[in-house]
Amino acid sequence: MNTDDILFSHGEGDIPFKALSFPIFETTNFYFDSFDEMSKALRSGDYEYVYNRGSNPTTRLVEKKLAALEKCEDARLVSSGMSAITLSILHFLKREDHVVCVNEAYSWAKRFFRYLSKKFDVEVTFVPPNADEVLRALTRKTKLIYLESPTSMRMKVLDIRKITKVAKEQGIKTIIDNTWASPIFQNPKELGVDIVVHSATKYISGHGDVMAGAIAGSKEDMNGIFQDEFKSIGSVLSPIESWLILRGLRTLEIRMKRHYENALVVSDFLFEHPKVLEVNYPMNPKSQEYELASSQMSGGSGLMSFRLKTNSVGKVKEFVESLKVFKLAVSWGSYENLVVPRAAYGDCPKEDVNLIRIHVGLGDPSKLVEDLEQALRKI
Repeated sequence: MNTDDILFSHGEGDIPFKALSFPIFETTNFYFDSFDEMSKALRSGDYEYVYNRGSNPTTRLVEKKLAALEKCEDARLVSSGMSAITLSILHFLKREDHVVCVNEAYSWAKRFFRYLSKKFDVEVTFVPPNADEVLRALTRKTKLIYLESPTSMRMKVLDIRKITKVAKEQGIKTIIDNTWASPIFQNPKELGVDIVVHSATKYISGHGDVMAGAIAGSKEDMNGIFQDEFKSIGSVLSPIESWLILRGLRTLEIRMKRHYENALVVSDFLFEHPKVLEVNYPMNPKSQEYELASSQMSGGSGLMSFRLKTNSVGKVKEFVESLKVFKLAVSWGSYENLVVPRAAYGDCPKEDVNLIRIHVGLGDPSKLVEDLEQALRKI
């Protein structure tokens, strides 16, 4: 099935009243015509429509499309990217298990692992984003490897195939956050990963007005997460938010291609600028990570970072406050142009004071280059 079919028609063969747009089933409950029908639904462990905390037709359509995009057997939408991360992690770990996590993963994912370590004696080893480091950290107690590639601050790329080959040999589950590349440019399942998670708040919805997460994997793993964690914890997305994600999916491929085109223009400018020490954008051929990155991804997103040639917080502050088109804001993945200085965070190490992350949106990239140029002139 090609991407066009998934985005524009997959799962939409029988829309009520021959409507062209799939409806929002804004309901909490579903009725039955008979005792036997109700009994079958209540006894089954599948996705029968019983109560909205389980499944909803609007949400289920989006889940089928996301599963197909990620080359997975099934998917689930949840209320945030962090929900997708925590539900997946909880499913595979128990007390005193060992997990390996890349140390440049999303900060709240690392925080959750520390919480599990403190409260449930889960042993966590944080390692640099490098396949050899991940594999060296494995022990006989390791049950899970948590990955992010590219990472979301320095865009470091891991050799996913190398990690998953060993993980499968040793019976270790793998989870990866694929938000940066989106399913348009990277399909970790085809690289051997068991569970793929997304912050659907970002590229999947794409308009900066929905908070959601997604989990994709095998039917067996997804049914386990659905029955054990999803239903129990109740991290449910409302039907209207699912519909907004469906709206965003229609243009996902177009948007991702534009993000990539724009990001290449901006990163090319940064690579050549004398006041820029380092550029972190692995899908630019000028990047040292391009060979590995391009073997796993077919394109790049709008997220990148770079280092200024200064160690002064004052200069960093002057630079970001001089930007006019880029807005100071966290998160990313929508149409906007955003900037986050690492120095703004309380836990910023001294060596990262000059690290700046930007998100390149969907507008004219020449305006972004002009904005960066005028701000760089002031430091």
